[in-house]
Amino acid sequence: MTAPAVLVTLLTVAVGWHGGGAHGLGWALLASVFASGIPFAYILGGVRRGRLTDHHVGVRDQRRVPLLFGLASATAGLALLAALGAPRPVLALVAAGVVGLVVAVTVSHWWKMSIHTAVAAGAVVVLALTFGPGMLAAAPLPALAGWSRVRLRDHTVAQVVVGGVVGGLVAGLVYAALR
Repeated sequence: MTAPAVLVTLLTVAVGWHGGGAHGLGWALLASVFASGIPFAYILGGVRRGRLTDHHVGVRDQRRVPLLFGLASATAGLALLAALGAPRPVLALVAAGVVGLVVAVTVSHWWKMSIHTAVAAGAVVVLALTFGPGMLAAAPLPALAGWSRVRLRDHTVAQVVVGGVVGGLVAGLVYAALR
């Protein structure tokens, strides 16, 4: 439920629908292919080939290439969406994802920040900016994601907290500025 690919897809669909009904939904689905579908398919392929230990890419040393691949896919999607005239909220959301991936690639070189928590926190911020402050009721989502990452021993509390703060800040700054 709190997997980044799932959250990104659901959030993109919600933002696209809100910004243009069925028309916006079409843009959101295209954006989702590049922002989550292609990167997740790459990760699953890496797991099947034995290059990655799991679909969460839990080993920090294995994160660089999948994150860079995801960054390339999201950037290509952003360029295509912009060239085709996608609605601003969808472009802003994908741009926030691209910036978030740049931060994640950079931090992951030295430390294993929780990307699950970063995406969950960013999703809550985008929901609140898009649909209003009532969406802050989703605030437990990053805590749930963080708790599960610590419980599974994939992250420390510090890695979860930093992921949540960074994800919320990046999403808030980039999405709010571009939407």
